[in-house]
Amino acid sequence: MELEDKVAIVTGGTRGIGRAIVLDLAADGADVVLNYRKSDDLAKELAKTITDMGRRAMVVQADVSSFDDAQAMVEKVLEEFKTIDILINNAGMNWDGVVWKMTEEQWDRVISVDLKGTFNYTRAVTPVFREKAAGKIVNITSINGLRGKFGQSNYSAAKAGVIGFTKACARELGRYSVNVNAVAPGLIETEMVKEAPENVREMALAEIVLGRLGLPQEVAYVVTFLCTEKARHITGQVIQVDGGQYI
Repeated sequence: MELEDKVAIVTGGTRGIGRAIVLDLAADGADVVLNYRKSDDLAKELAKTITDMGRRAMVVQADVSSFDDAQAMVEKVLEEFKTIDILINNAGMNWDGVVWKMTEEQWDRVISVDLKGTFNYTRAVTPVFREKAAGKIVNITSINGLRGKFGQSNYSAAKAGVIGFTKACARELGRYSVNVNAVAPGLIETEMVKEAPENVREMALAEIVLGRLGLPQEVAYVVTFLCTEKARHITGQVIQVDGGQYI
């Protein structure tokens, strides 16, 4: 197993893509820490699944938009596991609306979770990575951060910011042998997407050259690869997992 005895933090790890990432990292040998904000039962259930796989697990209640929560979570992880090797900034949200109707609250909340949350956890772990001269960071962005999407100016701006942040951090942390990359999914078959109106799904399918929605585990496979030594010469990259939706 490539990631045996590595310690990974995954934000927003209880559902959808985050859950798939957690399970794939554990399957590859990592001990996994995940945060939750409200889904206490889901987090504890997932932690049990990880331990049943023979890996260590830890769940921490934390709001990713809180700088203090991020610092406190990292301190708890270090106290329990003594080190951190991997950070996956997955937590995100959307709150859609055309720009002429979007409220300040809609804008601020999405930016604070999707972009500031990525900064908060990166800021919290990088002193550890610099000291040990090793570490892997993977930020989950979106193809809509590359192209923009109608009705999602806040989300597209946040995810575009994550891309710029990824590239800047790759430059800053490269001298410490820390790899920083981003994965940009297209429309993925999560629980939320399954409940979307049929016309929304049909419009997305019309864009996807492979003719089907992606699966959460297909995103997870790429994330896990970027956390292994096989990807040690990859940094500052944005890898699209979208079935050709962005072409």
